[in-house]
Amino acid sequence: MLTIINLTPHIVKLNSGKEFPPSGTVARVSAQFSLTTSPELLKEEIYIYTVEYGEIEGLPEPEEDTFYIVSSMVQEAGKKIRRNDLLAPATGHPETIRNEQGQIISVPGFVI
Repeated sequence: MLTIINLTPHIVKLNSGKEFPPSGTVARVSAQFSLTTSPELLKEEIYIYTVEYGEIEGLPEPEEDTFYIVSSMVQEAGKKIRRNDLLAPATGHPETIRNEQGQIISVPGFVI
């Protein structure tokens, strides 16, 4: 049987109405930013950075038939350690539903 565990602090709701409540554990990743902007952009006060993700905290070891819902940042960091069990809500998908203030209400699914 497939298990999906939400490691975000928010309820994740799909457009179908299915909801994944927070598990109580939040997976987080540290990020180190390095300034890489060009002198021309600096004159205009435009700053460009690269990001290097660190260790992921709060991420359980892989389990058979189990997926973990995480932020896209955690998912990106997980790719470096070959975690293919991390799902991120598809917040950029054109079928994402938002309220009048632009806040996400539900997503059509996940990205892997």
